[in-house]
Amino acid sequence: MKAGNIFYCTLLIIIIFSSSFSQDSDKPPCSYPEAKQFDFWLGDWKVEWVDKDGIKGEGTNNIKKIFDGCVIEENFNGNPGTPLIGKSLSVFIPKLKIWKQTWVDNFGSYLDFIGEFTGDKMILSRELPNNENKKILQRMVFYNIRKDSLDWNWERSLDEGKNWELLWKIHYTRIN
Repeated sequence: MKAGNIFYCTLLIIIIFSSSFSQDSDKPPCSYPEAKQFDFWLGDWKVEWVDKDGIKGEGTNNIKKIFDGCVIEENFNGNPGTPLIGKSLSVFIPKLKIWKQTWVDNFGSYLDFIGEFTGDKMILSRELPNNENKKILQRMVFYNIRKDSLDWNWERSLDEGKNWELLWKIHYTRIN
């Protein structure tokens, strides 16, 4: 199956799964106030970072709502800073009061996250085993959220969340 077909099949499963949670309510899932928690991220962004060798990189990220405003679609292009090109889909699940996000990219990655907006941060995380059957926790943290800028961290923990190691920090500046 081609990567594009897998992506759209995954999207269909997410939509079916998320709508199955909301069918016992007359209220559309996108009408909950929490469904607007990711609205800060919408728009076109210049993204900048400094890699582990101190070299500055930059790219773009376009975030928009699709499917009647119920799904947030991210289109990340790391060029020229990195060859990474990726897409994510995020949905709010009212019954669980959580966000779910699926990320895919041109390196063949498929990452699934759950999370919530807590205080002044959006935190989405996932758990995966490593080769020694120990848990590795990964998370992305959106913070310093302003109208025209924000910061994003990619972090991991090897001790069940007691300590977090920063792997990638991106600064977002709104283009429009």
